[in-house]
Amino acid sequence: MEETVPNIEEKAWPAQELRKLSFMAAPMVVVSVSQYLLPTVSLMMAGHLGSLPLSGVSVASSFTNATGFALLIGLSGALETLCGQAYGAGQYKKFGSYLYCAIISLLPICLPASILWIFMDRILISIGLDPKISMEACRYSIGLIPALFGFAILQSLVRYFQTQSLILPMLISSCATLSAHIPLCWALVFKWEFGAIGGAMSIGLSYWLNVIFLACYMRWSSSCEKTRVLCWKDVFSSISEFWRFALPSAVMVCLEWWTFELLTLLAGFLPNSKLETSVLSICITTTTVNYYVQYGLGAAASTRVSNELGSGNPQKARSVVRVILAVSITEAVIVSTALFCCRRIFGYAYSNDKEVVNYVTEIAPLLCLSVIMDSLQAVLSGIARGCGWQRTGAVINFSAYNFVGVPVSVVLCFVVHLKGKGLWIGVLTGSVVQVALLALMTASTDWQKQATMAKERMFKRQLEQTMDGIEL
Repeated sequence: MEETVPNIEEKAWPAQELRKLSFMAAPMVVVSVSQYLLPTVSLMMAGHLGSLPLSGVSVASSFTNATGFALLIGLSGALETLCGQAYGAGQYKKFGSYLYCAIISLLPICLPASILWIFMDRILISIGLDPKISMEACRYSIGLIPALFGFAILQSLVRYFQTQSLILPMLISSCATLSAHIPLCWALVFKWEFGAIGGAMSIGLSYWLNVIFLACYMRWSSSCEKTRVLCWKDVFSSISEFWRFALPSAVMVCLEWWTFELLTLLAGFLPNSKLETSVLSICITTTTVNYYVQYGLGAAASTRVSNELGSGNPQKARSVVRVILAVSITEAVIVSTALFCCRRIFGYAYSNDKEVVNYVTEIAPLLCLSVIMDSLQAVLSGIARGCGWQRTGAVINFSAYNFVGVPVSVVLCFVVHLKGKGLWIGVLTGSVVQVALLALMTASTDWQKQATMAKERMFKRQLEQTMDGIEL
């Protein structure tokens, strides 16, 4: 009888884990999509001002994402490992130190990015972009500088709440911010006649509104009482440990982001560049929306895996991986099937141009495969962050896109003359390699070893501080 009880409990884990992940993942999906929609709303508002503002805002959004916002998202991913495992191990003082360490580390990164944005027009003109579009993009980017600093703090706070499963404050804050952002953006762009730059200003105000809400909740809520403790000595001693995970985490995010930016840039060199870039933009936008849904699942998986490893429960961590992958695959199959069935009319959601719609129909099967690959990649990357595999993940991403994805795209596009379809096949090939390697790494994991490493990481500094006290 003593041997059967653990087996019964272990069989119940998937059902229990599915309930836990559902309560976390569903709100995290809303949080992720809500934050993604803030710049999207500003872009849509700018689109009603004319073709020049729309082009300028599109270029500025691409440039600022690649050189600022994506970098901050990647760097803050270190907290998913450090805070998640610290919370699971009950190291609440260290948990708070990681948060303040991240904010102190990320804010200085905004300074060189801001300087780069100020001179964006010169950079864009030097690579051959239209001067009018370059100047419009530069003005919009300068208006986004306050948003960048708010975003650095926001991403740190999001990881703070996420890794201790305090999802409700983020859900309320994100939905409230989006609800306020829409009328605020409209007022700044149209009523008060700031134009496109009003859209950038509204993004900054919305990010800071979100930061103020979450910071106030952290300061006054009893649920954050144990984890908001500030100890400057621990904060500064954690900086090197934070950067050890932050840099490879940023590489994981930025390499994929930059690859899709390169995809759009290469499409601009094709004969019918307007058609090619339009269709690729439609495909990228579609996969990005679904990616943020899966990113919410990955964030939930990261939290649950890191918490269980920090608590010394390797079997539960493995159960989390199995359940979240099953949910991810199910969602990806449903979405890709729906896209394939609607492939002949799907393009009309973006354009009334018959040529664009027909091209979207032609590339739709590849888009469906990309949805599946991106879904798996988002969740497997979340698992990797929860385990602290950022370095390995960075190597995998670098190899998949730089040695496979981009070369295959260039060959198929410009040598085999498959044009935009060749570009997409190349990136899809890179995604397949990336997912295969991440899946192999996850499948071959020794979860007991990972739990031991997590415990050692969390208690190592505590032991060092104790020994220092004894010596004194």
